[in-house]
Amino acid sequence: MKVFQTIYKQFRNSRGFSVEPAPCVGFSTSNSCGGKKKVNSYEVDQEKYSELVRSVLSFRSRAQTPESLFEEDALLYGPVSKHKAPKQDEKTKVPQNWFPLLNPGKRSHTTSDLSIPLKIPLQKNKVPSVTRVLQQTMTSEQIFYLERWKQRMVQELGEDGFADYQSNIFLQGKQFHEALESILSSQGASKENDGNLASGYIESIQHVLKDVSGVRVLESAVQHEALQYMGLLDCVAEYQGKLCVIDWKTSEKPKPFIQNTFDNPLQVVAYIGAVNHDASYSFQVQCGLIVVAYKDGSPAHPHVMDTELCSQYWSKWLLRLEEYKEKERTKVCRNRIRGREHLGTCSNFASLGRSVTVYCD
Repeated sequence: MKVFQTIYKQFRNSRGFSVEPAPCVGFSTSNSCGGKKKVNSYEVDQEKYSELVRSVLSFRSRAQTPESLFEEDALLYGPVSKHKAPKQDEKTKVPQNWFPLLNPGKRSHTTSDLSIPLKIPLQKNKVPSVTRVLQQTMTSEQIFYLERWKQRMVQELGEDGFADYQSNIFLQGKQFHEALESILSSQGASKENDGNLASGYIESIQHVLKDVSGVRVLESAVQHEALQYMGLLDCVAEYQGKLCVIDWKTSEKPKPFIQNTFDNPLQVVAYIGAVNHDASYSFQVQCGLIVVAYKDGSPAHPHVMDTELCSQYWSKWLLRLEEYKEKERTKVCRNRIRGREHLGTCSNFASLGRSVTVYCD
């Protein structure tokens, strides 16, 4: 074999001599040159293969655009199945029975003639409270997070420890409101803090108290005469020159945004509407203020609710109030059905001629 390669190189290097490859060159002991070709059982569709190559090369050569990405996705995964647009009733809910936040028959912000802030005692009433309405209409998500928080606290503190924790929080809140009432009332304006459990909270709100003036109401009951709900509001006073319903809150965690206060804006706006439609109050309020105080004395976060924001939360409050009343109507209907079932059971026993005493829950 080496001999033939050497001869081939010499002939190729010589001038005027060209060597063309034979169509079939082979070395065999049988002196045969043309054997049969092997048949390949795997056949490729040349047209589809070339089309695939061209498409791949074209995508690689040009810049990607939203249109080209959609085309590529369509080739790989098929056409996109489009969903129907949401119905209009799935958007923002609107209260079925709208009621205005402001009272057109009552005077707006006027100068107070009261030297002592108004304080109406809370009386027992069949009308639901604002707190009860909000508790009974919590969303499933709110209930889930509240229960998860309780379970985590019980795991850390135990049943008795968690009960003590709640009692301590309630006591701190009570002392905080008592100290505030003493500071904001005309009789106790010069009193100093006694250094109790609320001392850190009082220190926390000092920069807010500088902008509070013209206190008109302190710890007073209020009732919406038309919508039939009631509550106990903390304070009505001027904050930075605007008359507001003020709600004082305590927290162990920072709440720098009004969204962090959960349902507190609904509570404030419910009190605003009640003040405006309660004959016991001669003035009208259009704004709200939520003040979140901290036990460690760090500066409190004041959340101002202007007229526009109050109107938005007022719609949400009306929805929650409607939901509560609907649940109460359903509960009454169920109780009536149960009562009829009990009466039917008693009449069946009486028809048997037996002396039977039936105790109904």
